Amino acid sequence: MTTATTTGLTAGTWAIDASHSTVGFSVRHLMVSKVRGRFTDFSGALVINEDGTASAEAEIQVASVTTDNEQRDAHLKTADFFHAEQFPTATFKSTGFRVNGDNFEVDGDFTFHGVTKSVTLDVEFLGVNPGMGNGPVAGFEAKTVVNRRDFGLTIDMPLANGGAVVGDKITLTLEIEVAYQG
Repeated sequence: MTTATTTGLTAGTWAIDASHSTVGFSVRHLMVSKVRGRFTDFSGALVINEDGTASAEAEIQVASVTTDNEQRDAHLKTADFFHAEQFPTATFKSTGFRVNGDNFEVDGDFTFHGVTKSVTLDVEFLGVNPGMGNGPVAGFEAKTVVNRRDFGLTIDMPLANGGAVVGDKITLTLEIEVAYQG
């Protein structure tokens, strides 16, 4: 990475604490509301180098999707949508970090449904805390919008009066706590 971070994070590896993090999404439903979901099985790490540059990687188990509706979740896992059996993981690997005021923009390659696209995450740094006896932790919130069709999710479910059952734009929202590993 070419841009040094200014967070004050200690150099080393900071692993995602999945029990204190959320990888979520939302999409328009019937053109009037949003359906929200999340993935419950994910991992990743942020590495801060001695020179202050950073890199990040994450992996999501696609079959861990939940929208709190078993029927919808089962349909999302099929070939109509995520095809979780053929494409069991989604990944993110950073390619660059930029300071944007008090926050960051993180560029990276996002692979989902067997397709890799460049995305930019708008990241808010929430700070560092000494933790509760197991070492320091830090928090981030990140968001990006992707078009599902760019990732091969092309199912069309048109409505009789125009529009579609499922919108094209997917908002990905990450609320991440990382723990210092050394």
